[in-house]
Amino acid sequence: MLDVLVVGAGPAGLTAALDLARRGISARVVEQADGLFPGSRGKGLQPRTLEVFHDLGVLDEVLAAAGPAPVGMVWADGVRQGEHDMFADETIEPTPAEPYAGRPCMLPQWRTQEILLARLRALGGDVDFGRGVTGLRQDADAVTVTLDDGTELRARYAVAADGGRSTMRRLLGISMTGEEVDPSPTLVADVRIPALDRDNWHFFPGSPAGMLALCPLPGTADFQLMAQFQEGTPDTAPDAVRKLIAERTQLAAEDVTEVRWSSDFRPRAALADRFRAGRVFLIGDAAHVHSPAGGQGLNTSVQDAYNLSWKLGRVLRGGAPAALLDTYEEERRPLAAEMLGLSTRIHRGEQARGRATQQLGLGYREASLSAGAAGALHAGDRAPDGVLDGVRLFDLFRGPHFTLLAVGVELPADAGREGLRTARVGSYEAYGDGLFLVRPDGYIGWAAPSWAAPAPDGLPGYLTRC
Repeated sequence: MLDVLVVGAGPAGLTAALDLARRGISARVVEQADGLFPGSRGKGLQPRTLEVFHDLGVLDEVLAAAGPAPVGMVWADGVRQGEHDMFADETIEPTPAEPYAGRPCMLPQWRTQEILLARLRALGGDVDFGRGVTGLRQDADAVTVTLDDGTELRARYAVAADGGRSTMRRLLGISMTGEEVDPSPTLVADVRIPALDRDNWHFFPGSPAGMLALCPLPGTADFQLMAQFQEGTPDTAPDAVRKLIAERTQLAAEDVTEVRWSSDFRPRAALADRFRAGRVFLIGDAAHVHSPAGGQGLNTSVQDAYNLSWKLGRVLRGGAPAALLDTYEEERRPLAAEMLGLSTRIHRGEQARGRATQQLGLGYREASLSAGAAGALHAGDRAPDGVLDGVRLFDLFRGPHFTLLAVGVELPADAGREGLRTARVGSYEAYGDGLFLVRPDGYIGWAAPSWAAPAPDGLPGYLTRC
């Protein structure tokens, strides 16, 4: 029997699988398509996701392939009208505590997935492509999933990461509640246009039919095309895409030398009514569908996987009670709802991009797995980075373990136990003085001003819950 079956090899499914693999969990990934998703769709990586990628060991590859979001250039009648920086409010200077804050990092989704898959394979995992799901049943001990060739796979837990049209969600009978963010259809495509410079994100707002934009994708020769329509269903055929660009820009159809991928959609915001049914968990687009505005969808999806995988690892290998898994929906569903609201408001022009889109302020203060406070932080807050006494905190936290960090106070002599790393550093403003238990996903789980100070939940008791 498998420990975990992951259905879907998008960013969420691959993140879950590789995080489980580094915990020694036998996770099998099945994907209906014959290969990785070929398009650029989710191209923005927020600072919090870069922190996750640091922990997972893929950040160097991501940063080598990526680039900052370019400044916009507005065109009219074939003439440049001037630059417009839609990310001006996100130009937040990085600090030791927030080393990746700033402009969104841009990387086409297909390249992000290639990097995640390479890391998964380095850890001994892989993806079974061309394996769709047709059936699902559960009993007290396991989940049995039927594939389209009749094969049955049995696993202790299953992770549904199979996208907005999730078969797993449908088989579980879980509904999605949401709304159409914009009734206008949108076409998205990856195209090559050697005649167009790659210095800017090019916007062509002049057509009565709607805005067209061409964004250079770092590390490639491609542009991502996004075009709005007033009605109907956009034609995604290559010649139709070329014709569209010629109609709405100064470019000729023959300037588009290649149409590498194209699709159409109507911006929608929807949230699954539940993120869990028995032994099956929904993550990523299977759990929430976003407007692309604000770049929240892929990032929220990766962080779903990051939250769930350490908890599965603790239950399957770390001796944690199965009740720990109840905290996945408790923690992630409210944040997904918050990010859906944010992306919808940005899409409708009701809120500007800014610090909220960076996802550095998200946390779990009100969740049952958060206990105590000390210094500048409450349990449930993101654990800041920094270099103290020659030690980088993110490197200290990196891995599948918990970390008990004493900042400006003494570390208890009897704190060491299996699966718990301990460290003491001098006072640090980002934390304030105190004891901080950092969860494997980089959030404070438990905090107290000192070992002797009263706390709502003593550390030994807290650790029995996870």
